Amino acid sequence: MAGPPDGRAPQLLDAGYALLACARAEYNIMAMETQKEKLKKQEESRGFFCVVSDAFRIFARRSSMVLGSAWAFASAILIIVVWGLTGPTFHYSDTWQLIINTGTTIVTFLMVFLIQNTQNRDAKAAHLKLDEVIRALKGARNELVDLENLSDEDLTSLEKQFQGVRKKAERDGNNPGRIEPSERR
Repeated sequence: MAGPPDGRAPQLLDAGYALLACARAEYNIMAMETQKEKLKKQEESRGFFCVVSDAFRIFARRSSMVLGSAWAFASAILIIVVWGLTGPTFHYSDTWQLIINTGTTIVTFLMVFLIQNTQNRDAKAAHLKLDEVIRALKGARNELVDLENLSDEDLTSLEKQFQGVRKKAERDGNNPGRIEPSERR
């Protein structure tokens, strides 16, 4: 393939690459916009309960971080101290007692749901991680994946199997998890 007679081949090649790069960038932008549009449509088509569930999940996670901090505990202690110090001013009246009782009841009621949500998510994440480890380990019994879905009777049976395996390992002297008294610090 011969270039132009005036020696402009490198310049034309550079211009072609620039044009190609520009076209690719424009294509990428269009693809990103299309993906954004798809995500927006998908988000719009989600049901009300999915949106509420996601919002609650985010709220519960953030609340657990804030309310589980030392500052939140210190604030609670401060509220109780202030309430206790105002007792003589209000003559330890029924209204004075009702304020702390109502406040703690409401906070406890709401915290139950926040704690349960975060506990469920943490447990699910731990189960999924353990399931992945079981799947990845050669020689591991894949039947142990999703144990949390077994009935109590099945879990008891499995527990007895593991107790038998542990006892056999102790008899055979093959118990790597056991620490001998001489090895303890």
